[in-house]
Amino acid sequence: MRIDDGVKREILARADIGEVIGAYVTLHKRGKDLVGLCPFHGEKTPSFHVHPDQGFYKCFGCDAKGDVLTFVQRQENVGFTDALRILGKRYGVEVENEDPRAARVRTEKEAIYHANDVARAFFHRMLLEPREGAEARAYCEGRGITTASIEAFGLGYAGRSWDALVGELRRNDVVAEIAVKAGLIKPNERGSFRDFYRERLMIPTFATTGETIAFGGRALGDAEPKYLNTTTTPVYTKGRFLYALNAARRAAAKEDTLIVVEGYLDCIALHQAGFPNAVAALGTAFTPEQAREVRKVASRAILCFDADAAGLDAALKSIEMLTAEGVTASALRIPDGKDPDEFVRRNGADAFRALLAKPVAATQVKIDAEIERRAGKTEGGAIARWAEDTIRRLAPAEEQDRWRVYVAGRLGLSVDDLRKARLLINPLHFVPRGGEPNASRHIVPRTMELPSFEREVLALVLDEPALVAEYAGRIPPERFANPRLRRIWETLCEHARSLVQPSDVRAVFAGDDDAAATLASVSGVVRFNDAEERRARLDRVVVRFARDDAERRYRELGARIDRLYEAGEPIPNELRAEYEALGLEVKGQPR
Repeated sequence: MRIDDGVKREILARADIGEVIGAYVTLHKRGKDLVGLCPFHGEKTPSFHVHPDQGFYKCFGCDAKGDVLTFVQRQENVGFTDALRILGKRYGVEVENEDPRAARVRTEKEAIYHANDVARAFFHRMLLEPREGAEARAYCEGRGITTASIEAFGLGYAGRSWDALVGELRRNDVVAEIAVKAGLIKPNERGSFRDFYRERLMIPTFATTGETIAFGGRALGDAEPKYLNTTTTPVYTKGRFLYALNAARRAAAKEDTLIVVEGYLDCIALHQAGFPNAVAALGTAFTPEQAREVRKVASRAILCFDADAAGLDAALKSIEMLTAEGVTASALRIPDGKDPDEFVRRNGADAFRALLAKPVAATQVKIDAEIERRAGKTEGGAIARWAEDTIRRLAPAEEQDRWRVYVAGRLGLSVDDLRKARLLINPLHFVPRGGEPNASRHIVPRTMELPSFEREVLALVLDEPALVAEYAGRIPPERFANPRLRRIWETLCEHARSLVQPSDVRAVFAGDDDAAATLASVSGVVRFNDAEERRARLDRVVVRFARDDAERRYRELGARIDRLYEAGEPIPNELRAEYEALGLEVKGQPR
């Protein structure tokens, strides 16, 4: 649902961009600006400038720019709504819509978040209890999970009691109905309630905005099921989230890569070994929603699945999902069928890093799996056509010949066989004679230098947004040649009555990354000390328009008069009068 504009406005009015960015970057005062080392690229000389009075930041090294929302989105690797929620939580503003139905849903979700947080804190406390948590701590020690990791991932323990959590939730004013919806407790036949988790290592899953949304309970011994996981609740749907993405997203953005494993403990082991960009899929294969979550934080994914048939099938399905979302996927083959946790504990981080350096490309994973599946069951022509189609779908054009050589070697075919297969699967080779396949060309327009007045106008109203209402009718949007700047001015004119301070402008474009970057680029193009100086500059722009209009009219009237003169026709008095009113003189009459 659409977030109310007033909520955006309130958050941006309260959010101090210097304070927010200062929590991530060491900033030093320099004139009106705050300056520091850019968090988005490596540098030794500060080129990252924050303009608190304007509400924008800009790096003169990598050209990163935007407002406080843009910064939070990029730094935390979250979407617009989550960034707004993070800021709203920090500055005490509710983000959710407040119509009655949305308010009820929001209230229920917040109640479940609270119940989950109470449960997480309780489980964690139980794990640290000297006697109660001894068995679970011993299990962690046996799996190589350190105390630091227990704290970082909020691990806990559900003990032997049937109703310990029931009592804890009651003491924290969590009603039973909410706890049941959260999957924390279950009703008994006698009308009372019992804990859903018992004698398990508890592993919480967090949303990227920090809320506890689900739990995985790992049996300490041979009890079945090995894992007992939260099912669908109002705040959690299996297949929509990635475990530890909240902890991995910054490292993933820096590396532009996510390492994807199957289970919780594999993921924790990799973080502990120095691979903070690891997440867990918590399922047999990726869903489209999870693939989109990957795409938000990285353009590459390295999949670490079990070497058995189920693991290979999961890898193949995941590759399809990731490729469909534009993520470059590859797979990691761990020797001897070990999982990442076991491999890292036995062989060390450097050995795993060496594996990461040579992942198996998605194309090879699919080709190898299909060749093994079809071995001896398909005639050469059919498998050649399949291989060619796979290569064309998965491999970049510049790499396709290399894969043809690889496939030909695996199948015992010649590269010519694959080339022939390419002719058979390409419909363009079967266009009737004389016909042409439909084609379109996209011509990228040449970038032109922007007229300076457009940037100046926007810079001036960023300083004093109330001026938009005063000049909206005098500076028409069609005067803007640049479509991006014209769109911004049009939007500002539409909201002119509500623009009072710079945060109001940012609220109008909240969630529009392109507009935020454009506004950041024009911020400070011109600076004046007071409103009168700004009005004087805007008046000069209006005068320029009048002069341009007059010059254009001069040319039009002159052209008409010339045509009449050359045709030997009289010049109408009204045309003569207008021309003379513009300051020119008609020098002659036709003979």
